[in-house]
Amino acid sequence: MRSFAKVLCLSLLSVALLAGSAQARTVNGCEIRPNTDCAGANLHGANLDGANLRYADLHRANLYRADLDGANLRYANLHAANLTGADLYRANLYRAELHAADLRDADLRNADLSRADLGRASLHAADLRGANLRGADLRAQLTGANLYRANLYRANLHGANLRSADLNRANLRGANLRYANLESADLTDADLRGANLESADLTDADLTGATMPDGTIHK
Repeated sequence: MRSFAKVLCLSLLSVALLAGSAQARTVNGCEIRPNTDCAGANLHGANLDGANLRYADLHRANLYRADLDGANLRYANLHAANLTGADLYRANLYRAELHAADLRDADLRNADLSRADLGRASLHAADLRGANLRGADLRAQLTGANLYRANLYRANLHGANLRSADLNRANLRGANLRYANLESADLTDADLRGANLESADLTDADLTGATMPDGTIHK
C-alpha cells in the first residue's frame, strides 16, 4: 500500500512538472503563446525562434531585430509594429495584419505572406527572396527590396513603390501594378502574364526575357 502511494505521488509530481514546463514563457511581460495580447510590447531583439503566435495581438509592438525564424504568425495583428531588421526567415504570416508595419531590412526569405495585409508598410531593402506573397495587399514601399523568385500571383501592388527592386524571375501573373513605380527595377525573366501595368512607371526597368501581360517575351 505504501509503495502504491509512493508511486502515485511520484506520478502526480511528474504531471505537475510537465504542466509547468508546458506553460507559456514570458518575455518582457508578453506571454509567448497563440492568441496572446501583447499590443505595444517591447520585444526588441527577443529570441522567438519557432514561436507559436498565431492570432496574437502584437500591434505597435517593438520587434526590432527580433528572431522570428520559422515562427507561426498566422492571422497575427502586427499593425504598425516595428519589425526593422527582424529575422522572419520561413515565418508563417498567412493573412497577417501588417498594415503600416516597419519591415525595413527584414529577412523574409521563404516566408508565407499569402493574403497578408501589407498596405502602407515599409519594406525598403527587405529580403523577400522566394517569399509567397500570393494575393497579398502590397500597396507599400518596396524600394530596393529583393523579390527574386517571389510569388506575387494576383498581388495588389497598385501605386506601390518598387524603385530599384529586384523582381528577377518573380511570378507577377495577374498582379495589379497600376500606377506602380518600377523605375530601374530588375524584371528580367519575370512572369507578367495577365498583370495590369496601366500607368506604371517602367523608366530604365530591365525587362529582358520577361513574359509580358499579353504573353509575348520581351527582348
